[in-house]
Amino acid sequence: MRIARYYCPMARETFSLLPDCLASHLSGELVAVEAVVATVETARSVEAAADVLRPDITLPAAVRWIRRRLTPVRRALLAVVTLVPDLFTGDARLAAVRAALATPSALVALRTQAAPHLATLPPPLGFHPHSARRDARRSADPHDMGADRAGPPR
Repeated sequence: MRIARYYCPMARETFSLLPDCLASHLSGELVAVEAVVATVETARSVEAAADVLRPDITLPAAVRWIRRRLTPVRRALLAVVTLVPDLFTGDARLAAVRAALATPSALVALRTQAAPHLATLPPPLGFHPHSARRDARRSADPHDMGADRAGPPR
């Protein structure tokens, strides 16, 4: 799906209008991401779910593909259950959230329930950017570039 991107000249940033059905920071729809998490919750292991969900690729690649969806969804569900404790019983599993919302597509429904918090919720449910910790680690240089400085005077 093509997503419209806009440029704000005052903030010097781009932004987009993401439809409720699409996952943030992942390709595809929230329903498809939720189906992966639901399959893993009912499977005996992540590897067993990987065999079922992605038979077209190797097992280690399929497990990585699943974990790239599973970990952020679990993080987002834990954040929502913590933010809105009145609505949930404290259980952050997908099945429990589906039961509390009485819907088969909990992630799409949570976008409406947690609308005020979408800017701070982690992807794929919310729109919070990736953590600064990862960016800082990636861009940190081990030392300054250029010639070595003179040592302390003797």
